Amino acid sequence: MKEEDRLEEKNPIEGLLRMDRIPHIWCPGCGIGTVVTSFADALKKTDLDLDKVAVVSGIGCTGRVAGYIKLDSFHTTHGRAIPYATGLKLASPGTKVVVFSGDGDLTGIGGNHFIHAARRNMDLVVICVNNFNYAMTGGQVASTTPKTANASTAPYGNFEGAFSLPYLADAAGATYVARWTALHLRRVSKSIEEALNRKGFSFIEVITPCVTLYARRNRLGSGLNLLKYYYDKSEIRHGADTRDLEITFQGKLTVGKFIERERETFLDAMNSHLSHVLGDDYQLYGRCFDD
Repeated sequence: MKEEDRLEEKNPIEGLLRMDRIPHIWCPGCGIGTVVTSFADALKKTDLDLDKVAVVSGIGCTGRVAGYIKLDSFHTTHGRAIPYATGLKLASPGTKVVVFSGDGDLTGIGGNHFIHAARRNMDLVVICVNNFNYAMTGGQVASTTPKTANASTAPYGNFEGAFSLPYLADAAGATYVARWTALHLRRVSKSIEEALNRKGFSFIEVITPCVTLYARRNRLGSGLNLLKYYYDKSEIRHGADTRDLEITFQGKLTVGKFIERERETFLDAMNSHLSHVLGDDYQLYGRCFDD
């Protein structure tokens, strides 16, 4: 390739990004950008009509993703990404709706919405970037902060138990559950691709500890060194019992695809029930919105 051609060559995912908003706001060494790259790569590998794909996010560092993805996107209020996504899916069943946000937004502030969306088996793809704290607001203890880890609201170490997100998603009824680190680029991409191509509540957790607050307070290094630590500490165990996936402070990390099962989605269950109650002439809910 000639040098001038190489200079003109575009990034392969550039078409999926709002380039007028680049450079992004994320800190150097943060893994959120790599997860976005994996997401874009997964989108390119699917046969989905991108005009019928929407991204919904909440507040926080990962919540900014919706503003950089060149798709229909919604940047919602704190903890409410899943309710917004649910409403969008009900109004437009033919749209593939992706919720892309952080652990504080999805399972702290929005924890109840997360549980009930999984219980109902809403047809959503939920990607949670878990950075172990409330990163954008000062590094406070979150629902996923490991015990003994230092945080701005736990200067002597966290004493609260943390959610194991794969276990929570599994117990609540999710039909697809996976966990990776931000450096498992191809595996994250593959999991997102699988989730995009199936129905039901799909949950993917991506571990990428906050390099600016969590790492500094716990003296864990910075940038790729921090991410590589978790990558090196991870053990791939597909199908592992979700009860055994707790994350301990600086301990080993189990990653992989843990759950993949079929269950009637919320819309399918509702339409089936109402067709039975109201008769075969019942019009499927939401169909008129897609016409």
